[in-house]
This record gives sequence, C-alpha cells and structure tokens, in this order.
Amino acid sequence: MSDPHHDRFDADVRILAGDGNVKDRLLRAFEENLSGIPDEELPTSLKDEFTSLKSRMTCVEPHSGEGAICASVRKMSAKEASSCAVSVVSIYGEMLRSTDAAQVVLANVDEDEADVVPPFLVKSVS
Repeated sequence: MSDPHHDRFDADVRILAGDGNVKDRLLRAFEENLSGIPDEELPTSLKDEFTSLKSRMTCVEPHSGEGAICASVRKMSAKEASSCAVSVVSIYGEMLRSTDAAQVVLANVDEDEADVVPPFLVKSVS
C-alpha cells in the first residue's frame, strides 16, 4: 500500500471490530494507532475527516493524570463513540479505495506501455 499509515488504520479497524464495549475499543484503538499521525501526512482527501475525528477524540480537558483522549471518550455517549468508530472505518475505506484506484491506473498504464513497440525495434520494409 502506498499510504504509510495503512497498517495503523488496519490495526485500528481490527481493534474496533473486536470484543468489549465500543468506548473501550475506541479508546484503545485510537491511543495505540492513530493519535500520533500528523494530519498533514494523510492524503488531502482524508485530511479534513481525520482532523475532525482527532478534534472529537481530544475535545475534553483531561483531569487527574488522564490524557485528552481518555477524558474525551469517557465523556462520550455510546452513540458518539460509535460515530467516531464509523469515522475511522470510513477513513480506512477511503484510503483503500484510493490506493486500489491508483493501482488500477498504474496497471493500465503498464499494460498500455507494453503494447507500444519502440520505433527502433520496428523493421522498416522497403
């Protein structure tokens, strides 16, 4: 995959699909895999949605030694946590679609170039 963060999103989605309540899975997944990704390292098409997700995941002021992610998830309803989980899956899906589309374009370019015979290989008939 061309995106350097593909593995992080893949791991995140696997955690989100696992056992436990959605808030616990979201907290673990985001802290372990996505919290350290700088927005500017994502493709432009994903940046806004990821920035919005990070804002939702860090919007509560932490207290008593907990981090902003933990505080934010603690204050979320199960519905809000589910919405954040859906955003993660949506971003990952878009990442996969854009990578697949790029691979199809590259495959087509390679096939088209394979059909072109360089002029120096063409024997002239006189």
